[in-house]
Amino acid sequence: MPLPLRVALLLLGLAARCRSDAAPPTIDVNLDDDPRVRWAPLFQVFDTDFLKRTTREMIDASIPKWIHEALISVMKVSVPFILPEPYGEELRCMSPHFGTNLSDIVMLNFAYEANAYCTSIVAQDKHGNVYHGRNLDYRYPTMRKLTVNVNFWKNGKIAYTGTTFAGYVGLWTGQSPYKFTFSGDQRGKHHWWDLWKTIVSAFLMNRSPVSWLARETLEEAEDFQDAVLRLSKIPIMAEVYYIVGGARAGEGAVITRNRAGPADIWPLEALSGGWFRIETNFDHWLPNPGKDERREAAEKAMNATGQEHVNMDSLFQVLSLFPVCNRKTVYTTTMSAASPENYTSLVRSPACRVTRRPEVLPAVGKVERVSQFFTP
Repeated sequence: MPLPLRVALLLLGLAARCRSDAAPPTIDVNLDDDPRVRWAPLFQVFDTDFLKRTTREMIDASIPKWIHEALISVMKVSVPFILPEPYGEELRCMSPHFGTNLSDIVMLNFAYEANAYCTSIVAQDKHGNVYHGRNLDYRYPTMRKLTVNVNFWKNGKIAYTGTTFAGYVGLWTGQSPYKFTFSGDQRGKHHWWDLWKTIVSAFLMNRSPVSWLARETLEEAEDFQDAVLRLSKIPIMAEVYYIVGGARAGEGAVITRNRAGPADIWPLEALSGGWFRIETNFDHWLPNPGKDERREAAEKAMNATGQEHVNMDSLFQVLSLFPVCNRKTVYTTTMSAASPENYTSLVRSPACRVTRRPEVLPAVGKVERVSQFFTP
């Protein structure tokens, strides 16, 4: 690693941590439980009055009032027919705790599908270890207060782990232990009318929300290859980038998705110099749009770090550099499917100056407490 970059990272690492940076709360959801009760742990962590207030704020901020009014009657009639299980039952039983009706919480879940501005990196070191990191950026500061890590349990062990938001049943970030890691990035800049497209895709074409397909894949896919196949081909409601990292050397890819299928699959090619892939919110074969310098900054930092020095800590440092990390960054996650106990998410302050991963692993607790539940 070049000396100037080492010095810069060292100085940043020695800087005082911003007190508002913190690990999000962690809950356990048992998939063997009835969908009507499996999210009960959420309401032991989040105050009901807080959820009601923030839900109303998020609906008002993310859904134009005239669209909201126009869709209320449509949603009341259509929701029972468009929500696949178990998500429909999960949302149905959540809605009273959020002080809203089922139609509103479904609309809010759909609105989240078109607002995730992110940076994702998948990389392979010299020894064939694959690392995956992501920043999730949202324009709503309230999302920091709603961030939660979830361990999804099945048959007495952790089936998969993810980071999401209270009231949102989908996943934009997750890990299936010893199989693969996943992150999702919005494709392109979306506008208010994209909510119409999303809802039409759900109502008329019966397509899955992008984050629900991710959750299904985390639960059902047998391995990295199976995950890439599912995330590439199953029709979805909105265009997206699926970034996937595996548990073995060479297993990493950026999937550029249209609603109906894949537009491009960009794999790791470590033997020919492609030891990392970076995806933000525009197609990797296009130049940087406008003033968005996140990809360029991340590429420079990764190249300066070098394949021989990439690991969970250096990846976290890259994701902490401005403008990769910025005032809209809600949380940063680093993970590796081959070492699931190291899954770590951190809610970032608007200053986003933390450059070290925390000692405690918030998504799965201490290693000695949970590693027994991760079985290859």
